[in-house]
Amino acid sequence: MVPFSFAGETFVAGAKGALYWPAQQALLVADLHLEKASWFARLGQFLPPYDTHATLTSLANEVARTGATRLYCLGDSFQDRFGCDRLPAAARELLLEMTSTLDWVWIVGNHDPGFSDHCGGRLAEELEVSGIVLRHEAIRDDPRPEMSGHYHPKLRLRLQGRHVSRRCFVVSATKLILPAFGSLTGGLDATHPEIMKQVGDGASALVPVSDRLLRFPLAA
Repeated sequence: MVPFSFAGETFVAGAKGALYWPAQQALLVADLHLEKASWFARLGQFLPPYDTHATLTSLANEVARTGATRLYCLGDSFQDRFGCDRLPAAARELLLEMTSTLDWVWIVGNHDPGFSDHCGGRLAEELEVSGIVLRHEAIRDDPRPEMSGHYHPKLRLRLQGRHVSRRCFVVSATKLILPAFGSLTGGLDATHPEIMKQVGDGASALVPVSDRLLRFPLAA
């Protein structure tokens, strides 16, 4: 995996959408949307109910791979404020195991405001770590370096006659938007006006591929 620099710090981006911060021994993820399938089921739309366990298993693998001791979830960790109440026993056990062994912080997002039973960890509206603000949704006019989620960015390309879509990190001089880590999440094109409005000129999409980090300049 190839490291890159943002706001004077070194980070390592993973293909599944996690970001490792070596100096902080921290893993950052956004938009897990745990229990999304069960939320749809309550509305009469039935999906395979394995999304939460798949997401948490992937997250546990990233923690083991990086050796992270701290984890920041940048909002929309649950599909709704009652998502934690619907966790299956195996998923709850896996989540409790991680929150009990890591310094775990839940940044509150627009999908999960007001949730209280979060299986350990601590809640925060936003944080500032080593001069970098961690929040759920980017604030365009905040001049401080900032990491966020919310938009689920994906880079869509046409290669050799095929359409290819990959999770990507969108980065500019002071903004870094993480892709959705959840297994049951869609994505917004990285060049969408809402994303471009937040990151401003000079933004790029970063796509981790094997041992390389591909950088694609973005234009609205």
